[in-house]
Amino acid sequence: MTSINMKQTVSGALPEVLERVTAAIQREGFGVLTRIDLHQKFKEKLGRDVPPVIILGACNPQLAFEAYTVDPDVASLLPCNVVLRELSPGQISVEIARPSAMMAFLNSAELVTMAEQADARLQHALSTLLS
Repeated sequence: MTSINMKQTVSGALPEVLERVTAAIQREGFGVLTRIDLHQKFKEKLGRDVPPVIILGACNPQLAFEAYTVDPDVASLLPCNVVLRELSPGQISVEIARPSAMMAFLNSAELVTMAEQADARLQHALSTLLS
């Protein structure tokens, strides 16, 4: 079975890696719809500290529309999550939920095949972070 996430460890400060990730996914047709600073929410709501974690809700409108027209239930699996986790100062784990793995929950071979396009685009974006 394929992992639910595509991962890459990237060197750099979190704000700089965040900019690089955002630019990389934009080049692949994805925009950022939401941002959750999970570490801040844990601190605010629970008084607990964790290393910085940012979750971006990313979406490629054309691919999302095509999937939605096949099965409106896909809306509950959108947008794609892109996670940046600080492993240590200067080392950031970039994790992207594999769209095809998410679509497998709907038991639709057509959606999985469609989502593989998104997988390829997001994997390419991830690979450019090391260049």
